[in-house]
Amino acid sequence: MSAKRRFALNSLLASLLVCSPCAFADEAQLERGRYLVNIGGCNDCHTAGYLMAPGSIPESEWLKGDRLGWSGPWGTTYPSNLRLLLPYLSESQWLTLARNANYRPPMPNDKLHIMTDEDLLAIYRLVKHLGPAGEPAPAALPPGQTPPAPVVLFPTPPAD
Repeated sequence: MSAKRRFALNSLLASLLVCSPCAFADEAQLERGRYLVNIGGCNDCHTAGYLMAPGSIPESEWLKGDRLGWSGPWGTTYPSNLRLLLPYLSESQWLTLARNANYRPPMPNDKLHIMTDEDLLAIYRLVKHLGPAGEPAPAALPPGQTPPAPVVLFPTPPAD
């Protein structure tokens, strides 16, 4: 074998040895992100139709937001399209956003607050892996404004 050919083969083997653990680590993080998105209930709101057919919505449709509104004393909120937001944030920006989350109901802000940085970054990397897709969610409506259908209606809590 010529020296040139041996060098090329050694270079290829070296790149495989370097990349394989990276690819494994990347896939492990993506799997962790998938797991967290599922157990954290992210798909329940941020993936159209997921609550009606859990497990049957393809991953390519995940986290693109929904036009189903959540209406209550706070007004009406719509699940944002995470695929149009997260890919444009740095990891640091995402961590800051998640740690300071104070969104209107039914967003479980407390879940983001208690996740580890590793958990939040696994979700971030999954969303980046899925890539930008879909349309922006409708803008939130203030209390008293009638939302266009459909909505999930939360009752006003009883007074103390």
